Amino acid sequence: MKGPRVMWNTIPYLFMALIINFAIFSGFSFTFNIQQTGLYYMVLLLVSLSHPVSLVLLTRSSNLLVRTLYAVSAAWTGMAAYILIMFAVYLILGFFINIPAYTAGIVILLVAFVVTVYAIINVTRLKVEEITIPLNIENNIRAVQISDVHIGPIRKQGFLRRMMDKIIDLNPDIVFITGDLFDGSSKLEDDILKDFRRIKAPILFVMGNHDFYQGRDQVSDFVTGTPINILYNEVLYFQDLQVVGVPFSWDRHYLQKTLPKINFDRDKPTILLYHLPSEFKVAKEAGIDLQLSGHTHAGQFFPFNYFVRLPFPYIRGLYGDEGGYLYVSQGTGTLGPPMRLGSRCEITLIKLVGGKSIS
Repeated sequence: MKGPRVMWNTIPYLFMALIINFAIFSGFSFTFNIQQTGLYYMVLLLVSLSHPVSLVLLTRSSNLLVRTLYAVSAAWTGMAAYILIMFAVYLILGFFINIPAYTAGIVILLVAFVVTVYAIINVTRLKVEEITIPLNIENNIRAVQISDVHIGPIRKQGFLRRMMDKIIDLNPDIVFITGDLFDGSSKLEDDILKDFRRIKAPILFVMGNHDFYQGRDQVSDFVTGTPINILYNEVLYFQDLQVVGVPFSWDRHYLQKTLPKINFDRDKPTILLYHLPSEFKVAKEAGIDLQLSGHTHAGQFFPFNYFVRLPFPYIRGLYGDEGGYLYVSQGTGTLGPPMRLGSRCEITLIKLVGGKSIS
C-alpha cells in the first residue's frame, strides 16, 4: 500500500532537535568536564539526527531496525525534556546554594533516567475508566470508547490484541473510536486491523488529524472487511440513540457550520463523535446530549499537560453543562515518546442509562 504523508517538515524539526540536544550536551560538557572535540560534535549530530531520520525512514519501511531507531530516539526526546527541566532547576538553585557540578550532572542524569523508565512502563498499563451518563433512553447501553490509539511503529499487533481482550471482557453493545486510530507516521501491514473482527458489536469511527496524515483512502482500505464503520458528517441509528460522526477539522467553528447540515432529530438522544474536545456548547445547543472526544492525551506526560490545557481547556474526563455532557478520553495509545506521567492509556466504559442528569 502507498505510504503515509510525512507528518513533520523535516528541516525545522531537525533544527529544533539540534538546539535541544546542543543545550543538553553543553550542560553535560560543563558538569562532567567533557572536551568538545570532533567526536563530541559527531555524537551530538547523530543524536540530533536520529529522530527526524527515523520519521523519514518509517514512510518507506517499517522493519524492526527502523522501528527500534524510532522508539529509542522518541524515548530520548521525552527524556531530553526532563533533563532540560532539571538543568533549569540546577541553574536556579545555583543562585542560593553551591552544588558541585559533577554531582549535579549525576543527579540530573539518574533522575531523568528513572522518571523516563517509569513513564515508559506506565504506558504498558491499559486502564479501564468507567463513567455513567443519563440519557432519555428505554434500555441501558454499554458503550466503549477508544481514542488516539496511534497504530504505527510502536502501537502494533501485540498492543491491539491486548486492547481487544479488554474490550471484549467489557461486553459492549457498541464501540466508539474518536479519532487517531492510526499514527500517520509509517507504512502498515495490510491486516493490521484483523483483531477488530473479534468484536461482534458495531464499531463507529470518526477520523482524527493523524488518520488524515495516514491518508483518507488508505484508512478506508484498512477498515474494509472489519466491523469498523467510518462516519463522515452523517448519523447512524442504534437502538434509542442517534450517533452523529464528524471528522477532524482545524476550523474553529467547524461544528457550528456542520451540525446544522446533518439530518438528525434534535429531540431524540444524540451522541456526537468528534476528535477535538472543542465547541462543546455549540454541540449542546445543536441538540447533542453527549459529545465524545480525544486528541489531548491529557498532556501525556508532565509538564506538557499545562501547555495542552491552554488551547484545550477540556483536557480529560467528564464535563457537564445544563444536561449536556462532554467526555474527553486520555487516549488509548501514545504519540511520539512512548511515555505517560500524570496520565494513563485509557479504554472508557460508558454506561448509558435512562435518566436526565447526574446527581
